[in-house]
Amino acid sequence: MVNTSVLVLNRFYLAVNVTSVRRAFCLLYEGLARAVDEQFRTFDFESWSALAVALGDDSIGLVDRAIRVPRVIVLLAYDRFPKRHVRFSRANIYSRDRNTCQYCGRGFSRSDLNLDHVVPRSRGGLSSWENIVCCCLHCNKRKGGKTPVEAGMRLLRPPRKPRWTPLLHVALNPARYREWLPFLNAVDLAYWNTELVE
Repeated sequence: MVNTSVLVLNRFYLAVNVTSVRRAFCLLYEGLARAVDEQFRTFDFESWSALAVALGDDSIGLVDRAIRVPRVIVLLAYDRFPKRHVRFSRANIYSRDRNTCQYCGRGFSRSDLNLDHVVPRSRGGLSSWENIVCCCLHCNKRKGGKTPVEAGMRLLRPPRKPRWTPLLHVALNPARYREWLPFLNAVDLAYWNTELVE
């Protein structure tokens, strides 16, 4: 339970991070954050630990009582906005392609997928968002050092740099908690995450 997720808000109630329950309790205890309940009331550590634990609430047992697990905390002094750069990483490529082979369209576990250069590196293909896709072992072997056209294969969709941000990806993740929903409104996130034109 102590390693499950807690949504972290800056002092303007904008979601900036996801942390563990263990870290959230440390921030509450040190007076750096306050817990937020379903009615948007805030609590310091003492008042939060005094709340009764209802049936079905996630809780952690202490020596003399149980304490509810906060699912949302707000930082008292942090007023920065989260970084919105999508890192070019394996995890983000798998997320972009939804763990699906971009040639045959079948879903796989991450351990059964490879990353494939659409234009092979031997032909000058770069390691970039626009040239790397998820590929199953069978399709990767079939394609070999050829382009998809030469191999008689078709991409499901052309690879692109994702438009989502890491935070928006968290917002669209079905594993979120119901307490997070008011703070992960997709319309608000789109407003804050849209790149401004000069």
